Amino acid sequence: MAEDGHATTPTDGAPGAGGAQAGAPGPEGAPTGGASPIVGEARWPMAVAVLVVIVLTLLLPHDLVQRPRWGVPLAEGLLLVAVMIGDPGKIDRRSRPVRTLSVTLIALLVATTLWCTGELIVELIRGGPATNAAGALLAAGGIVWASTVIAFGLLYWELDSGGPAQRAHGLPACPDFAFPQQLSPELAPRDWRPRFVDYLYLGFTSATAFSPTDAMPLRSWNKIAMMAQSGISLTLLGLVIARAVNVLR
Repeated sequence: MAEDGHATTPTDGAPGAGGAQAGAPGPEGAPTGGASPIVGEARWPMAVAVLVVIVLTLLLPHDLVQRPRWGVPLAEGLLLVAVMIGDPGKIDRRSRPVRTLSVTLIALLVATTLWCTGELIVELIRGGPATNAAGALLAAGGIVWASTVIAFGLLYWELDSGGPAQRAHGLPACPDFAFPQQLSPELAPRDWRPRFVDYLYLGFTSATAFSPTDAMPLRSWNKIAMMAQSGISLTLLGLVIARAVNVLR
């Protein structure tokens, strides 16, 4: 009781008689300040995508693959194993060595698919064994196109907002990609995070619609990457279809 006869009340930062201090742990030890929970995604979708790209590369004609034929796929497989050992299960460990291995793996996948795309385009222009038969040409073109879609999907997934492990701990206020669930949070479940399938769809739409249809790129790097992917896809599809029609005649 104060000297003027009025009762004192607790301040905002001090604990009251029947309340808890702001930010204090709740009944189960969780902070009451609304901290974002850790929501890690499974590793296996990314691992399956990497294996698919490796297998597709091995199915290409010899003229379109780097030599030695098993060298790059073997390096990609070893990097994948190292990444899975470093962060098995759900992707939620923020580790610089694991991130470096993952970025190296995806950079190698993208470089391999771009190499194969370039070799196929050269074969289409000058005419080679892989482009003289319509069936073989369409098969090679489909493999290269699919590999490019998956590789760019992995690239977007790895680089967006610091990578999947960083996103598991919370989405930044200014992300690299703006998904519809971020622009309209009422449409998404609570604590929603973009997962690999979202980025795979982004890579697919960039290769087919030649423009963003789902997530909007907000940084220079992803605008350049999407522009490059759309240009590669447009060139590849145009040359393959034109060559196939010419061979069938």
